[in-house]
Amino acid sequence: MAHHSPLALMRSRQFLPFFLTQALGAFNDNVFKNALLLLLTFSAGSSLGMDINVVVNLAAGLFILPFFLVSPMAGQIADKYEKSAIIRWVKLGEVVIMSLAAVALILDAYLALLLLLLAMGTQSAFFGPVKYAIMPQHLNDRDLVGGNALVELGTFLAILAGTILAGVLSPLSAASTWIAITVVVLAVAGYIASRGIPEAAASNPGLNIDWNPFTQLANIWRQTRRNPAVFQSILAISWFWFLGASYLTQFPNFTKDVLSSGAGVVTLLLAVFSVGIAVGSLLCERLSRGRVELGIVPIGAFGLTVFGADLYFAALALQTTLAEAADPELLNTVASLWRSAGSGRLLADLGLIGLSGGLFIVPLYALIQQRSAPAQRAQVIAANNVLNALFMVVSAVFAIICLSIFALSIPAYFLILALINLGVSIYVFRQVPEFVFRFIIWLLGHTIYRVRTTGLDNLPEEGPALLVCNHVSYADAVIIGGAIHRPVRFVMDRTIAGLPGMRWFFRMAKTIPICSERADPAVFNAAFADIRACLEAGEVVCIFPEGRLTKDGEIAPFRKGVERIIADTPVPVVPMALQGLWGSVFSHAGGTALTKLPRRFWSRITLVLGPPEQPDRVTAEHLQTRVEDLRGSLK
Repeated sequence: MAHHSPLALMRSRQFLPFFLTQALGAFNDNVFKNALLLLLTFSAGSSLGMDINVVVNLAAGLFILPFFLVSPMAGQIADKYEKSAIIRWVKLGEVVIMSLAAVALILDAYLALLLLLLAMGTQSAFFGPVKYAIMPQHLNDRDLVGGNALVELGTFLAILAGTILAGVLSPLSAASTWIAITVVVLAVAGYIASRGIPEAAASNPGLNIDWNPFTQLANIWRQTRRNPAVFQSILAISWFWFLGASYLTQFPNFTKDVLSSGAGVVTLLLAVFSVGIAVGSLLCERLSRGRVELGIVPIGAFGLTVFGADLYFAALALQTTLAEAADPELLNTVASLWRSAGSGRLLADLGLIGLSGGLFIVPLYALIQQRSAPAQRAQVIAANNVLNALFMVVSAVFAIICLSIFALSIPAYFLILALINLGVSIYVFRQVPEFVFRFIIWLLGHTIYRVRTTGLDNLPEEGPALLVCNHVSYADAVIIGGAIHRPVRFVMDRTIAGLPGMRWFFRMAKTIPICSERADPAVFNAAFADIRACLEAGEVVCIFPEGRLTKDGEIAPFRKGVERIIADTPVPVVPMALQGLWGSVFSHAGGTALTKLPRRFWSRITLVLGPPEQPDRVTAEHLQTRVEDLRGSLK
């Protein structure tokens, strides 16, 4: 299965039209929404006969309301019908809405513009589920992370560019005309781009649409909860949008009250934050090596807490510096802020918060796309969009409580967000230990070992499979689990699985402990029952048929348990071999494993996968020969 770089994806007809469509849509959303808010705030709010704060918050509420009411129906439609056609109809709707908005702008019909903002939110709510559901149909698993990285990059850069362009157009003497022309041109460009999106067949054409958004949402929510990894990923993504909305909303007041600066600095903060997310998204793709690597999520969560907390201290220090400035009038410019001692630290914190957010969110979106049932994928994403919108609303309420009722400073509010993020992360990782397990695997694979994999295409993309491998060290399961893109259940000697200090890790990895039938018949039989259940559920199971670590680096005779497994559950058997691990601190080379200090780091390790054996050809002796041939002379 080929893995394409982000640059190659951007040249692909499978991805480029879709990328341009979604980026232009996000760009247009933000130009229209922000320009309208600026016009209402500075020139037209009084014409509606309402308090300007009420008008601004009403506008924000109108845009987000459809995500609650329309998303469940949009998810069902995206699963029931061909997706590229849905996108074209949605983009055609954007052209109509923006054409009406252009007329309303020129006529200064601000009430109509508020209603059209509601329509634009509805259009965006319809686009959200199909946007993420179409990607797994056009991209293979190894390109899914890269595709999501580019989408997040495009989204946040579009938010930045749209906000900046709205700020540039709004003060012009003919602002309404220029904004009208811009939103129509962007809508038409988005529709033209959508014409190039390849077809994506309906995932569930027989679906009966439930037009009641509340019953449909409750139904899909119940089904999503049955998959803990997907459910907790949705919660984590929603928390990220809570954080993102909190930072973005407070930038203007933070700039004014803490940094004593003006609009140019607001744009600078937004730019640093958005570029940070874009860089983090691309970095995620590189660190993932073309796979959905959940081990990166804890790195992002850690960064959100550490840099979010440091932002508090950086802001306090910079605030003191600015208060002592000789000429406060100069603080209104980006250049003067940049020259102030401590500004670099604050901007670095904001950029690293954004970067951490990119590392945090991209694998979570890819996991939802990969592990949701194809027939319900768009509906699951719709449920995610509803919860995202809810969390963003809650973030506004929480900000009011912290900043108005408890009268906290904005830096203190940022510190509270960082501490809450720590608690949320611990909760999610406790609920789904796979995140921590994959993080440890990723860390080990980027410190002590450099793992290379050959023959990975021999592993079936889906369905059950039994892996058999030589047993060199206590790190074998970690290395194999990190190298293979599908989740693996390991069968492990009860003594190894119960090692002090590692017991928690193997329990978290859901290993299946086994021992000889003579030692404990109950454990022996339970292990085979668990293996059968895993294979019947379509999972990948890995065993080490030698039954113990090698003491001389050579492969010991394979035991007959593998034959019993295949007799009970006939599935393909993939032989594998580890090369280069003998001599590791985790092996018995030079003494008992784990009793020696590491003598080497970044050792080159190779995992070789051979073509699968069909069940009717499986014998212990034949598999041993296959593994010996794959390993060769390199222990």
